[in-house]
Amino acid sequence: MSATKYIFVTGGVTSSLGKGILAASLSKLLQARGYSVTIQKFDPYINVDPGTLNPYEHGECYVTEDGAETDLDLGHYERFLNVPTSQANNVTTGRIYQSVINKERRGDYLGKTVQIIPHITDEIKRKIKFLGTKRNYDIVVTEIGGTVGDMESLPYIEAVRQLKWELGSSALVIHLTLVPFLAASGELKTKPTQHSVKMLLENGVQPDVLVLRTEHDLNTSIRKKVALFCNVDADSVVQSIDVDTIYDVPNKMLEEKLDLTVLRKLQLEAKNEPKLEAWNEFLFKLKNPEKEINIGLVGKYVELADAYKSIAEALIHAGAVNRVKVNLNWIHSEDINKKNVVETLSGLDGVIIAPGFGHRGIEGKILATKYIRENNIPFLGICLGMQIAVIEYARNVLKLEGADSTEMNEKTNYPVIGLMEEQKGITEKGGTMRLGAYKCEIADKKSNLFKAYGKSEIYERHRHRYEFNNDYLEAFKNGGMSPVGINPDTNLVEVVEIPGHKWFVGVQYHPEYSSTVLNPHPLFVAFVNAAKN
Repeated sequence: MSATKYIFVTGGVTSSLGKGILAASLSKLLQARGYSVTIQKFDPYINVDPGTLNPYEHGECYVTEDGAETDLDLGHYERFLNVPTSQANNVTTGRIYQSVINKERRGDYLGKTVQIIPHITDEIKRKIKFLGTKRNYDIVVTEIGGTVGDMESLPYIEAVRQLKWELGSSALVIHLTLVPFLAASGELKTKPTQHSVKMLLENGVQPDVLVLRTEHDLNTSIRKKVALFCNVDADSVVQSIDVDTIYDVPNKMLEEKLDLTVLRKLQLEAKNEPKLEAWNEFLFKLKNPEKEINIGLVGKYVELADAYKSIAEALIHAGAVNRVKVNLNWIHSEDINKKNVVETLSGLDGVIIAPGFGHRGIEGKILATKYIRENNIPFLGICLGMQIAVIEYARNVLKLEGADSTEMNEKTNYPVIGLMEEQKGITEKGGTMRLGAYKCEIADKKSNLFKAYGKSEIYERHRHRYEFNNDYLEAFKNGGMSPVGINPDTNLVEVVEIPGHKWFVGVQYHPEYSSTVLNPHPLFVAFVNAAKN
């Protein structure tokens, strides 16, 4: 019998039902009962990782401490569980095939014909069990991306079928489906769920628990009907009703006794009542703000909120700490020009210049930064946002006309931002940036940065190719922009501030990646506090 228990979360009917939030919420409850839990995401696309994907395709690319570019669901896992994830927590079809093909080229298969079954499914099973065997977790929750019936998901469903057979009571499948409400007839319809389970059964997998997404409460007769048609116990049919905030979902699943049902089926003891005091204190503060503030997020992917998911969530965490409701204004950088910049940004209590790549929308970000700086509005620049602050300051304060980043203009006379030395000569795009957690030393104890963190050494996650050009370091220091955070190994300028400004901080790293419900990021807390005051 396996020491580690495995839970698989699959989805049907439609995508975007919230498998990631369900997996994170269940894991939170199991963790709150004293079990060690981790979550992994298996994505059926052929990209090796989401690092090369346009944010419009798949939302933000999340970065782990060990430098893996991963699916944004890993951000939810960390925010809920308050435990770091790693490269092993996100696997794609691309990575599975890459691994199998490398083995075939080395001759590991001893001349066998390499096939989806058993070779691809064996590799999927190996990756699923890796976390349980190597890291000694009590429970590993595995979210299978996509929906049942997708052609690309079939090898994963087959691997789940095999594991259920091999692991017996140590494996369990939760299937998330939709029960739509038809307004015309005023009815909730269970047929899509029945069809979805039938498709799962055709692939040899019997779900143990059904979680039904719904806009309206499901009565007992609907639950019994679903149980009857889908071969599950009535108490294994759980509703997941729409809620105001994703952070309500663990409590909703607790009301539905999902954690107890899962523990019973996995033959695990329901030790302790779940300890959720700190979680519920956060929820109370979130739902009972004392005032509201308006924060502008200037970016070029703002049509898709998921492109900046971690920033939006970090503002929610920081808002709760400060007892304020943060109203996020999504501002497209391409829409900002000299005529409308005042109208667009006036009335905001603080502005974030978002990360990104490429020259599109850059001039709008520079105009916005100039307005914020001149009007003493709290400013947070993240990654490219920090570089924009440097370019704007060089042009408009240091009078270096046409100053730019070599990413946007290779022929600029004043390359205040340039390609990192170790990035020169790299042609491949995937996984080649400066990625993961690096040290930063805070030299100035009077800086906003030091006041936020309260310590002089920090570690933060990065995702970039370009950096501050140290040839201009003295010019910036003398001109009133301070480099307050430095990487001690490379002398890379990590953080810039304008001391004379109310609160103006640009960071080369991504603080949003490490903000969680129980540990809101200090920089976001300080920024929201500055905007509140």
